Amino acid sequence: MLAFAAIVLSGCASSTGRGPDLQAIYQESAQKIGDERNPVVVIPGILGSTLKEKDSGRIVWGAFTYGAVDTDYPEGARTFALPMRKDATLGELRDGVVPDGVLESLDANVGLLRVRALEPYKGIIASLAAGRYVDRDLAKKAERAGTSEGPIDYAGLHYTCFQFDYDWRRDISESAAKLDELVRNAAELAGAARGDGKPAKVDIVAHSMGGLVALYYLRYGAHPLPDDGSVPEPNWEGAKYVDRLIIVATPSAGSVLALKEMIEGVAYSPITPTYRAALLGTMPSIYQLLPRSRQGRVVDEKTGTTVDLTDAATWEKYGWGLLDPKQDEYLKWLLPGVETREERREIAREHLRKCLARAKQFHAAIDRPMAGGPPTHIHLIAGDTLPTPSVLAVGSGERVRIRETAPGDGTVTRASALMDERTGRAWRARVETPIRWESVRFLPGDHIELTANAPFTDDLLFLLLEEPRGFDGMQQAVASAKDN
Repeated sequence: MLAFAAIVLSGCASSTGRGPDLQAIYQESAQKIGDERNPVVVIPGILGSTLKEKDSGRIVWGAFTYGAVDTDYPEGARTFALPMRKDATLGELRDGVVPDGVLESLDANVGLLRVRALEPYKGIIASLAAGRYVDRDLAKKAERAGTSEGPIDYAGLHYTCFQFDYDWRRDISESAAKLDELVRNAAELAGAARGDGKPAKVDIVAHSMGGLVALYYLRYGAHPLPDDGSVPEPNWEGAKYVDRLIIVATPSAGSVLALKEMIEGVAYSPITPTYRAALLGTMPSIYQLLPRSRQGRVVDEKTGTTVDLTDAATWEKYGWGLLDPKQDEYLKWLLPGVETREERREIAREHLRKCLARAKQFHAAIDRPMAGGPPTHIHLIAGDTLPTPSVLAVGSGERVRIRETAPGDGTVTRASALMDERTGRAWRARVETPIRWESVRFLPGDHIELTANAPFTDDLLFLLLEEPRGFDGMQQAVASAKDN
């Protein structure tokens, strides 16, 4: 989770980018695209939405400040973690925590220390601003604050940008189902603004885990995974409302760093709260970030054999996460009414099994090939210039060790971003992937930096504002140019 800590997305704003004057490059297209422009829905990754207690308004995630939840104390740990209870489905395990907007920055204010610990995605902000998108949520916030950064004159065009905040601790398929309401609302507003009665679609820009939310949504729409463990047939319900899906640095095939942090926990600094393995182990979404066992990304240190990450017996054998004996101290915090170690361990074991079963179910659901559909145009922007952990070696009672690295962005490997099924198998020349990518672009930089350079802005705005539709679209563009 430390590796994913920078995966926050602040949505869209009215600011300019660095490097070339891309606002000047795209201003004419931004003004003249007219009804062909779609509203944009922005989906952040893990940690990218602020979480708060619904009743008290106390911040659960989004600030290291006085009054915010502190996971170094029992009450704070219980609030941050998801509840665990025997004989209850994951969907039934609810608490009083709700998402409260896409995280714009992460502040730390401890004693004399006050720092802006996490900056928003300046690259994505600049990119969408250069394309003359206006963010509905930020515009309303500016209006309430009485600042001058509210809506501006967009030459009569009707388009906007919407942020999707969600509880990133929960099952990804559950978050995808909640996305449906926002997507339909954005499409309806765009259709009403056009006034021509034509059905509107949206474009989605999704970073990291947000890409997994979007990939599930395309296939299954407003339907989360069923509790009976079955894997439904895709109905492509979400694809009806999405024109373009632009996925940025998404671990489509998982990341070994998700397992590493679930085993070791996360400590950002000596003065900020610690997020222990027991807390992270309550969250179904992090299990869904695990790599596929079939691709051999985690191996036993002694035997070299592939470890099955979705088998609870594996976690028992190696003493990982909720089943780490050293985590019982924190299980007491999470389960204060459970008196014995054996009872706590049994509750933790059952919760682990539910999360692993859901992860296996989720992987099967999004690994289904896209041959024959959907009508959505799916684009990938990823990094491939940095050594990125790709294989872990594990041993009983030991910390995990990074055994191999591969090209990536430091967090997500190139192969995972592509969902390249050659991984762990005999190599073939062509990429084998169940995702029907319309285009793939690789950029330099780490998981965040690649979104802050001019090539990213250029690529993103071209896809949103100027991209022709394949060969036919290019031919039409050439013919139009000749006519004019």
